[in-house]
Amino acid sequence: MANQDAAFGFKPTRSLVGGQIQTEEFAIANNYSGDIYTGQVVEAVAAGGIEAAAAGDTQQLGVFGGVFYTDPTTSKPTWKAYYSQVAAADIVASVYADPYIVFEAQHDGTGTAAMNHSAMDFVGVGGSTVNGQSSSELDTSTSGTGAGIKQIGISKDPDNSDTATANANAYCVFSTGEHVFKLITAV
Repeated sequence: MANQDAAFGFKPTRSLVGGQIQTEEFAIANNYSGDIYTGQVVEAVAAGGIEAAAAGDTQQLGVFGGVFYTDPTTSKPTWKAYYSQVAAADIVASVYADPYIVFEAQHDGTGTAAMNHSAMDFVGVGGSTVNGQSSSELDTSTSGTGAGIKQIGISKDPDNSDTATANANAYCVFSTGEHVFKLITAV
């Protein structure tokens, strides 16, 4: 049966070391003009704060989980599932920053059931402004040659676990040396 092609970014599922999955608070990088969606990989920037990561970046901090701020127009506390250049002074991003969180993500091509000891990249930095969900996926074409993400298994989702067709969901973690809390050399 063919898998459903419905990318959803990187969804936290469990921890490799046990314990509760939670987010940490980070500032958005000064003058950042891009959008960031729930489930999108973010990176730490040298000047401080976070921004959306691109494939191959080596300062990945984790996965975006929403943003909280005081709306500058209404003065009301506001939570949104995506960040889109809000001019609030108190904006705080929620990030799944624990390097041992296992995420579920969809392949953009035909995946494999094998663990991928070499890493792969991710593709897609867009998302939905309706529900705030990222459209990021695992870049199947970089499996074994990419840098940031290691596949550790295939999803148990019966609608997206067929590795013989495109768009299988996989369980994955950040590669050692690609996550800022696992870096071997300084940022």
